[in-house]
Amino acid sequence: MKRRHPKSFKSDELHSELVQDDEEPNLLCSINESDSNSEDEEEEDEGEVEIGEVEDDEEDSSEDEEDSSESEEVEDDEDSSQSSGDEDKREVGDDENKSVSTNKKSEETPMAEAKQLNSATEEDEYEAGDTSDEEDIRNTVGNIPLNWYDDHEHIGYDWEGKKIIKCNQGDQLDYFLKQMEDPNFWRTVKDTQTGQDIVLSDKDIELIKRIGAHKIPDKEYDEYAPWIEWFTSEVMEMPLRKFPEHKRSFVPSRDEMKRVSKYVYALKMGWMKSRRAMKAKRKAEREKGPQFYMLWKSDDVAEEMRRIQNHIPAPKRPLPGHNESYNPPEEYLFNEREMKKWEKERKSLGNKKLHFVPQKYNSLREVPAYKRLIRERFLRCLDLYMCPRAVKMRLTIEPEDLLPQLPDPKNLQPFPTTMSMVYRGHKDMVRSIAVDLTGQYLATVSDDETLKIWEVNTGRCLNTVPLGGIGRCVVWCPSTRITLVAVAADKKVLLINPKVGDNLAQSKTDRLLGLVPPEEVTKITSERVRTAVNWEHVLSGEQHDVGVRIIINHFKEVKQVAFHSGANYFVSVLPEGQNRAVIVHQLTRRTSQLPFSKPRGLVQAALFHPTKPRLIVATQRHIRIYDLVNQEMVQKLMSNSKWISSIAIHPGGDNILVGTYDKKLLWFDLDLSCKPYKSLALHSQAIRGVAYHKRYPLFASTSDDESVIVSHGMVYSDLLQNPLIVPLKRFSNHEKFNDFSVFDVVFHPYQPWVFTSGADATIRLYS
Repeated sequence: MKRRHPKSFKSDELHSELVQDDEEPNLLCSINESDSNSEDEEEEDEGEVEIGEVEDDEEDSSEDEEDSSESEEVEDDEDSSQSSGDEDKREVGDDENKSVSTNKKSEETPMAEAKQLNSATEEDEYEAGDTSDEEDIRNTVGNIPLNWYDDHEHIGYDWEGKKIIKCNQGDQLDYFLKQMEDPNFWRTVKDTQTGQDIVLSDKDIELIKRIGAHKIPDKEYDEYAPWIEWFTSEVMEMPLRKFPEHKRSFVPSRDEMKRVSKYVYALKMGWMKSRRAMKAKRKAEREKGPQFYMLWKSDDVAEEMRRIQNHIPAPKRPLPGHNESYNPPEEYLFNEREMKKWEKERKSLGNKKLHFVPQKYNSLREVPAYKRLIRERFLRCLDLYMCPRAVKMRLTIEPEDLLPQLPDPKNLQPFPTTMSMVYRGHKDMVRSIAVDLTGQYLATVSDDETLKIWEVNTGRCLNTVPLGGIGRCVVWCPSTRITLVAVAADKKVLLINPKVGDNLAQSKTDRLLGLVPPEEVTKITSERVRTAVNWEHVLSGEQHDVGVRIIINHFKEVKQVAFHSGANYFVSVLPEGQNRAVIVHQLTRRTSQLPFSKPRGLVQAALFHPTKPRLIVATQRHIRIYDLVNQEMVQKLMSNSKWISSIAIHPGGDNILVGTYDKKLLWFDLDLSCKPYKSLALHSQAIRGVAYHKRYPLFASTSDDESVIVSHGMVYSDLLQNPLIVPLKRFSNHEKFNDFSVFDVVFHPYQPWVFTSGADATIRLYS
């Protein structure tokens, strides 16, 4: 007896009642037309029998199980005979079958229909035709991308290996008609795997709307339900566990340490990638698309050794040279002396360069067998097997990469770019220059023992003062109330009224310098100071007429003079003065002081701090900063040079510029270190002078190589940011005289101009 699968029992009527409003699902494209028609007809007939069987089972529910089983077998035989008869007479009796089914349906009462519906809903899922997802998929091509078959007439192969032809999807007109006529078109979606049109239920629509609105999918779920404290609400009398904790609970795990160190080493070697790197790699692979490769490699492709990480191939043996030829040139053959030398080296240490004696044969067939062939092959194999290999990392660095990345000089303007004016009038080398606070007048001293006052804008010499000695240094008093110039000439410091500028300031200067202090003040000074310094007032005579008001006589030659920012004190430097090399003078009281009692070396220059009561003293190799209030040394700077020539301090007071005779330009950051922040090798010969601009981030240096270099030096208020130093412009207009070139450099107080003095007896202005 042939028994049907429960899945085949299906009725059109019962199916229409169960899916009332939904459309009847379309047949899948994977079933051929002929097979689908025959199967549908069989299912219709079997469905009718199924209904009858259900009714009979309901009426005869009180009978025994044996009788019911026998009746089922009989009914199955009748169904099979009836289905075979129906298949033979299908074309003739379609109308009769339809009429019989309609009459049978009309005879049923509403109670029977409800009972039949309930019995149909309570069937097993196989009885109702609802199976699992895998069994319901009639398209048996598998879980593969369907876009593989976009260019083919079929969509894959079934279990029997036959092509599954694509179904007719319809054209745009069918799509439009379906959109206008089908009321469920808006909730219909197409299953790309099976090709069916699936109508979404109300629950599905509500679920999609809640997900689109970023709500919880289940509307019955209460996300603000009261929290139930499962463990803390009930207090237990006895603890669950009361034993001391094990040592491993609070001691770091060694296994974890080894694992972490292994991961760290893998990250360092590049074997393990971070999450960000792996994410970027996956993104690149997705953008690149699928990669195709040959399943079997061809013979011309070398197979990689997967078991060896970072495989390093063995170096090849060098190719044979001319000396290994069977007919080498004459110069490669050994003579008696070379043969003895080769024998001696082979016996002592072994000749590593040449392990054989070159020989000459008339033809190749006369060459005998090589005796050392097996040994050389053996040694070669030992080298390949035993000798470790390493890759030497050679740094390929471009010379441009070693240079610091500096900004474009065009973005750092303004700064001097051209020579604007030349001041001529001195007959010998001009050693020092100075500009007054207004920037209108320029003072210069020369080896011709004169002081000249120039007007900056016109270049006219306004006044000439004889000094009676070679002028070494000249400075203006940093006060706008008086017009005073201090000049160091030989062993004297002259305080001169230049007789330029405001008449009121000139008269105040004469009154200030004309006051003679009482003898009580002069008696207070010690013998040590009186033997080193002597104040002399010039009240009349030729020197008074040219502007000299006070002469301070020193016991040694004076090299430099520098004023304090308050204009009441100034310092003079005597390099040969030993412990009296630095002398501080007070202008109002006409007194002098010796701040040091011990010699600190050969003093080259001294300056006052612009904002603090400190004195900066430069010796040959070091720079010391002293606190004048506490009378102690605050800081000592190491220049790492042989001889310091000149120094300049930044208007902010935290940076010092140092020039040396060994061609170094040093920038010190006092807040950073006691060693130079930058050491610039800009000049090819000794540096004579350095200077800062008071308003612009500029500094300059002069040298005996006939050059003046203007650089950008920006000092930031942020202490965490280092100064920015950029060389800007080089000027080479001065000429050499007795191996000297440019002596001094000074900036204009307001404009981005720079003045230089040279051994060619000229002063030049660059703007």
